[in-house]
Amino acid sequence: MKHLLKLSDLTTAEITDILNLADQLKFEKKHSIKHHYLEGKTLGMIFSKSSTRTRVSFEVGMYDLGGHALFLSANDLQIGRGEPVEDTARVLSRYLDGIMIRTYAQSEVEMLAQYGSIPIINGLTDYCHPCQILADLLTIREHRGTIAGNKLCYIGDGNNMANSYIVGGIKMGMDVTVACPKGYEPDAEIMKWAYESGHFNCTTNVLEAAENADVVCTDVWASMGQESEAAMRREIFKGYCVNNEVMERAKNDAMVLHCLPAHRGEEIMADVFEAHANEIFDEAENRLHAQKAVLVMCMGNK
Repeated sequence: MKHLLKLSDLTTAEITDILNLADQLKFEKKHSIKHHYLEGKTLGMIFSKSSTRTRVSFEVGMYDLGGHALFLSANDLQIGRGEPVEDTARVLSRYLDGIMIRTYAQSEVEMLAQYGSIPIINGLTDYCHPCQILADLLTIREHRGTIAGNKLCYIGDGNNMANSYIVGGIKMGMDVTVACPKGYEPDAEIMKWAYESGHFNCTTNVLEAAENADVVCTDVWASMGQESEAAMRREIFKGYCVNNEVMERAKNDAMVLHCLPAHRGEEIMADVFEAHANEIFDEAENRLHAQKAVLVMCMGNK
């Protein structure tokens, strides 16, 4: 695997290989078994969008793997002062062994891969969040024993998380249902692919979407960069909340996932969050293990 730009670039077998390696690395970390598969390697981490989990998990991950991570704020790079992405890609390729970037435009990630000569890992764009979904798939498999055959219900904004749940879920054999307000649907091309490739439905009806769900997922109503829309979105998304009524429609043993940070009382009620906190924080931890697997598969020598 050369890059991780978006999940749609990967086959089901490649996703499974990442999850299997993540399981191995998680086991080794839990049992204090060193796994310096990236000894002497350096990862540059470009952040146009700040993050708690992305920065800490990638930095710790590189340390665990015997490598080194460099935090590169877009404000501190020439890319933040107008240097073309293609020039930045070619320069950083002379210094680094890999780049993780968390930014706005998917095109920026794709251009880094096009013009650079080192692995590029998408830490988040407005289009997709592949690292998060790999962690979520790992968590689903841990808690339910298998991924294929489960029904995944996503409630909320048709954003990068919705896009990625659709692609990851369908590729791994899940039924996927999305509930969002009219006009806030996921990417049209992704939905077209999903309808043609698996069991998928997009609806405005939250309770319909949650019917018999094995996994219920949500995300904030206003993502980073949409702060000015927060008040408006609170009105539009009112009712698109993971609450007890939703969970009563899902299966009795349904799990809940949230990529965090969570706004209790908006997209998820506090009592539902706390009832499923074990799953949600397993999901957060699994960012570390899934991303370490991606790092090894992209930057490793084997």
